[in-house]
Amino acid sequence: MGEGAPVDVATVLCQWATGGLAYLWVTTRRREVGLGYGWLLRSLYGVIAVIAAVAGFVFQLNAVRDFACIAMALCAGATLVRSALPNVSPAGPREPAGSIDSDGAAPAESSPRRTIEVFDSRWDLAAPLAGVVGVVAAGLGASGDINPVLHLARVVVGAAFLGAVSDSMLLGHWYLVQPGLRREPLRELVRHLGGIWPVEVGLLLLPTGMMAVLTGSIDDGYGGLLGWFWAACAITTVALASLAMAALRERQYAAVMAATGLLYLAILTGFGTDLVARVTLAG
Repeated sequence: MGEGAPVDVATVLCQWATGGLAYLWVTTRRREVGLGYGWLLRSLYGVIAVIAAVAGFVFQLNAVRDFACIAMALCAGATLVRSALPNVSPAGPREPAGSIDSDGAAPAESSPRRTIEVFDSRWDLAAPLAGVVGVVAAGLGASGDINPVLHLARVVVGAAFLGAVSDSMLLGHWYLVQPGLRREPLRELVRHLGGIWPVEVGLLLLPTGMMAVLTGSIDDGYGGLLGWFWAACAITTVALASLAMAALRERQYAAVMAATGLLYLAILTGFGTDLVARVTLAG
């Protein structure tokens, strides 16, 4: 096995919650997705942040990371409460939520005199900013024979990667609740996933990295099987993201569900890409 920094559950959960909440803001800043989507994700990632803090205190203490996870959970909870008490203000004309010309969805009415529930999406920045402190603290806590800068980069990019792939799938499922929603918010997340993928994989290949496992310089303990399993996960993830983007170009509503199914599989392969590499390289 490798001589890298050990993988601990608290760091992985901190990364996941931070990335997921960051990409929640990417979506809510558009003010198109229903308030319930934010309620769902703030609750989910807030709980994950709490579990991360508990795991850190119990198994592998990193005080800055663990207290940052608590702060992240508190910020997510406060934002959840704030979003449940939205302001109501007049809404001017805006682009229909489901233009057939652009997305193949049913058009929605638009009126300059109607009122809408307004939630200031900047509130959603507080939780991931607190989480970033924890992610950086975890990244700086490298031990073993590993470049600390490389380890920090892997942890930070890994947080974005896990958040992008998770939120893409969750947003895809949200179209069952809000079928008139434009496809652009989902396309944006899939584009981010595709853009982060080469950085994530590239960092994991840098020495000491998965290239050494693939060439046999590092024994994974299974005759190279973990190395090839990792490569399969990495290639499959970007293939699934590409297929999901292609599906979203189709006009039929069923295409959104097809893309969501592909993204569900991408979560499995995406987590495999990040975690299998880190476990294999861990000392």
